[in-house]
Amino acid sequence: MNTGNVTTPFGRRPITLALVRWQQASTEIKKGKTADKWRIYRDVCAAFELLSIHSNSVAVLNALLTFHPNNELRQDENLIVFPSNAQLALRAHGMSGAALRRHIAALADAGLIVRKDSPNGKRYARKDNAGEIDVAYGFDLSPLLARAEELALMAQQVEADRAAFRKAKENLTICRRDVRKLISAAMEEGADGNWHEIEEMYVGLVARIPRAPTMATVTAVLEEMQMLQAEILNLLDMHDNVGNKSSNADLIEQHIQNSNTKSLNEFEPSSGKEQGEGSSRIIRRETDKLKAFPLGMVLRACPRILDYGRGGAIGSWREFMSAAVVVRSTLGVSPSAYQDACDVMGPENAAVAIACILERAGFINNAGGYLRDLTRRTWRDEFSLGPMLMALLKASGIAHPRQA
Repeated sequence: MNTGNVTTPFGRRPITLALVRWQQASTEIKKGKTADKWRIYRDVCAAFELLSIHSNSVAVLNALLTFHPNNELRQDENLIVFPSNAQLALRAHGMSGAALRRHIAALADAGLIVRKDSPNGKRYARKDNAGEIDVAYGFDLSPLLARAEELALMAQQVEADRAAFRKAKENLTICRRDVRKLISAAMEEGADGNWHEIEEMYVGLVARIPRAPTMATVTAVLEEMQMLQAEILNLLDMHDNVGNKSSNADLIEQHIQNSNTKSLNEFEPSSGKEQGEGSSRIIRRETDKLKAFPLGMVLRACPRILDYGRGGAIGSWREFMSAAVVVRSTLGVSPSAYQDACDVMGPENAAVAIACILERAGFINNAGGYLRDLTRRTWRDEFSLGPMLMALLKASGIAHPRQA
């Protein structure tokens, strides 16, 4: 085998440390390793964008592989091919000399081939007395064999990303269709709600979908579209339950336990200090907790809470709720007011409410009293976090830079 020392390019072409590393890696291939060259080529075709090369560079690689006589690349054989530019251009579908040189350089920079230049820059091979190639100068294909597993993983990742992107676009199409038809049905049947404003939100979301969307764009719009859908269904459910309010009076009374003072909590007084008497009361809700919103969408709507996360980042609902506890203390919201919000809204949504209050802190004089008011309105089915989050998203215009 030609172990191949590190060599520099002929003429005025420079050497880089990356090229040195690729040359060194090509000499450290596991003994006895083999791989199908066309399988490797298909992996390169799938992952060429991750490798930062052009599709025409892949065509040149295909031409180079045709000059290797075997279908397998083997560690124990010479993997240097030495075609002339004329031969190589012919097999690369008549590519011009300038383009050919440019794409060969791109393949070398991507670590897919290594140049093995002769003293005069010519490509040739010298054979021994037995007719076997003793030394060759041209393009070494060893990096392809050395990186066979890496290239296969890259191709699998590209395919997985494509499948996820395809699924996200399908989900967005279905969700978009559902929201459009739900809005139309609500308007036609006269359901309670500001459906014209909701329709404007829908139109605004659709307008954000570009002709050539990326995964990040589709995911962001899908999260907000799903949130809008959930809010619409919540409004329609509230509309259906209006007629049942009076018949449920006895059931509501079951939640009121005057003998248990721990279940009664005062609204936050305007002074920010808790009072024991003369204040309004709120009953903890014992119904199912409200559905939490997508964390990514919440962080785009309320980016300021990121400053309270560990290391300035939040990666899970647990971290988000921990940050909300710190914000609660910073805003001067009493533990009992926050606990009431957790009981009625659920822990995740109570943390979201705190994050929303933080975003609007400059316009809220008493954060504790504001949270208690939101808790009471949520208990009465008069408030949902959806519109507040949508308003914050609309006000921000684009995703916060720390979430982009």
